[in-house]
Amino acid sequence: MKNSRRDFLMGAAGTSLAGIATAAASAPARRRKRSAEPNEMPRGMTLLSIRSEHGDTLGVKTDRGILDVRRASLALHLPVPLTLDDLLQKGGAPELAHLVAAAQKSRHADGLYVDEAQIRHGRLFAEPGKIVCIGLNYRDHAKEAGEKVPAVPILFNKYNNALTNHGATIRLPTEVATKFDYEVELLVAIGRRAHNVSLEDASKCIAGYCTSNDFSARDLQLELDGHQWMIGKTLDDFAPIGPYFVCADLVEDPNNLNIECRVNGEMRQHSNTSSLVYNTEFLVSYISRHFPLEPGDLIFTGTPPGVILGMPKEKQVWLKAGDQIACSVGDLGELRFTLA
Repeated sequence: MKNSRRDFLMGAAGTSLAGIATAAASAPARRRKRSAEPNEMPRGMTLLSIRSEHGDTLGVKTDRGILDVRRASLALHLPVPLTLDDLLQKGGAPELAHLVAAAQKSRHADGLYVDEAQIRHGRLFAEPGKIVCIGLNYRDHAKEAGEKVPAVPILFNKYNNALTNHGATIRLPTEVATKFDYEVELLVAIGRRAHNVSLEDASKCIAGYCTSNDFSARDLQLELDGHQWMIGKTLDDFAPIGPYFVCADLVEDPNNLNIECRVNGEMRQHSNTSSLVYNTEFLVSYISRHFPLEPGDLIFTGTPPGVILGMPKEKQVWLKAGDQIACSVGDLGELRFTLA
């Protein structure tokens, strides 16, 4: 059963906590088509993805630990979306909020919570409809790259094969590239269809935010004829995201968040999203004038200065196997991954 489909688990009466894992693997699914009406976006929650033998499933960060949504859905007989893709694309935020409240009130729900230190993170997103990226969106980054500040946002794309999780190991494709570089970014996740949306209404279309990295192969991006931005950005696992998806209402100002990237513990990038050339609302509005943004679509908003590309050539030491990358944006959580 694919994680990317909406699983409405129908917990049979009498299902015990001890049998949750078996039931989760075999429980029938009930698919729901996307409603023509806008879905209610999730609010007030910090979500993550839990990887298990049954696939990636939602987790909710709470004071009691991480609520395993698959387990809770079965144990409490409350069908809910099991992936972030389905939650944003097909709806189910009220049902998920109800499940979280029911689990918190239950006196017998300790087995529904797991210690975050014991989980392996899965992919937050697996099948977004679009992954839109913004180039040169910090003035100092444009300067270090020897480029002009763009008069309009520079749009390019990644594909779903690039998506990977917090804690991932990214195998460097040295058979096709050698100049690997980091790019910490604020990620915007769309929660409501945006088409020709005004600047004033753009924030109403944003479901939440994540820490992300627009990992890049600079030789493919810039040394091939025509500056092949797409091919240099969308190799396997070149879009790590995580560890959390933080609902938009929990982020007071996405355009004023500290943003950092560290390589093997050394600070490489340090800035603030207030330095974005085009802020989050402008990007949503601008993109939506050219094509619709749908629930679950993702926007990588651009990287601040400090990338390897911006260093003098004699100081450019490209990333290599064994390097450990850590990225943070505000309080959205520290994204970590290792190269191999």
